Amino acid sequence: MKKINEVHKRTKRPITVVQFGQGNFLRAFVDYMIDIANEKKLFNGDVAIIKSTNLGSLECFHQQNNLYTVCLRGKLNGKTYVENRIISCIGKVINGYKEYENFMALAHLDSVRFVVSNTTEAGIVYNPSDKLELTPPNTYPGKLTKFLYERFQAFGGAPDKGLIILPVELIENNGGKLQECVNGFIELWGLGDSFQNWVNESCVFCSTLVDRIVSGYPRDTAAEICKEIGYEDELLDNAEPFALWVIESEKDISSLFPMDKALEDRVGMDVIFTHNLHPYRERKVRILNGAHTSTVLAGYLAGKNIVRDCMKDPDIRALMEDIIYKEVVPTLKLPVEQAEAFAASVFERFENPFVDHAILSISLNSVSKWKSRILPTFRDSYHATGQCPKLLTFSFAALMAFYSSDEKRKDCLIGHRGEETYEIHDDPDVLDFFAANCKKPSLAFVTAFARTASFWGEDLTQYEHFTDMVAEDLDYIRNNGMMTAIRNVLKD
Repeated sequence: MKKINEVHKRTKRPITVVQFGQGNFLRAFVDYMIDIANEKKLFNGDVAIIKSTNLGSLECFHQQNNLYTVCLRGKLNGKTYVENRIISCIGKVINGYKEYENFMALAHLDSVRFVVSNTTEAGIVYNPSDKLELTPPNTYPGKLTKFLYERFQAFGGAPDKGLIILPVELIENNGGKLQECVNGFIELWGLGDSFQNWVNESCVFCSTLVDRIVSGYPRDTAAEICKEIGYEDELLDNAEPFALWVIESEKDISSLFPMDKALEDRVGMDVIFTHNLHPYRERKVRILNGAHTSTVLAGYLAGKNIVRDCMKDPDIRALMEDIIYKEVVPTLKLPVEQAEAFAASVFERFENPFVDHAILSISLNSVSKWKSRILPTFRDSYHATGQCPKLLTFSFAALMAFYSSDEKRKDCLIGHRGEETYEIHDDPDVLDFFAANCKKPSLAFVTAFARTASFWGEDLTQYEHFTDMVAEDLDYIRNNGMMTAIRNVLKD
């Protein structure tokens, strides 16, 4: 069978978008939209992908001339939807460490107008130990600051050479926080008032919200899909049809980035430009992402590997539905009917028979995900009722059970599920904490974890009875197994 690059050729366009991250989500979401906009002649730009970590390889991109296929599978309006789209908008793929000069050369391109990023919730961080002289700096905001400084110098601070910056990391006010980090590095590195003014006046930092379930490479069905599409593709990227991108900015950028018009004839796919994305964000993060983060780690330890299998299990599904309908929905600033209708649509998406959404892929950086996706709901519920929500508290214990390991490898811990092992990936500080503390008695272990404010932004032991409840749940999980623990916590 021929390779994808043997049956399809790329149309070369000017590099317009610099994208930090080559992961499945960006490729099946942002790049998919840009590709459609190019096809409809609403946009004329290629994407330069920057690999912002020094792990892994870009060889598959090089071998396939940066071509790959997005495979959409799911239900729309009750009907089966299937789409195989060759994405041809990736103009360059650069390792930011091994090809640093090529990375910085992008800052000199007159055509560059946008920066997109997805560096996980832990990626937008200001770390004063980062250094300007590194090639590149360690943190994403550090890399972006140096890239913007290179552009500022290359074009003599021209106001029309500022960039529109679109982070899609799932943290609240992601654009504003990224801008704060950039300003912090400008001051730390002494880059001057003129540059700082250019960043804040000529660049646009948008806050965004994204929603599409992307399961990535379909290992179990890849051969079948390649036979269907008629070529080999080692970068196949599976996703659901549903897509939502809400973009908030003070300046109207819709005419410059017309992804809304590109998708206007596609049911279930929307790009919304707004001055206030908060209602969209709260609904999505607390219900969809909250359902994942609060449930699937327990589901994995109960023997499930993909989200759909969790939905088929009556006890795990009951846990998810009770969390959402009983503990999450009451905290939302939306009519109950709207919130419950959105929740029902989310559960239908989780049942998508075409998307094998691996729980281990969802488990990446679960500590920061619990902070951003669960803690705000937990906090609101606690203040409204005067007590810790039982099921969200249980999810904290399930997270600790999933992470409990002192077997360290270079960049992960090794967990155990019966006779099977699995990799636990998170920030080094998180992995070091679990390796050092997981053998302690449950209450001491929980207390140490809950009071580590660097993980949560606050001391969680301030919530009355929280540590006792978590320790009790954790002991029950350890002594009886996760499935029995789920059934136990569901009892009234």
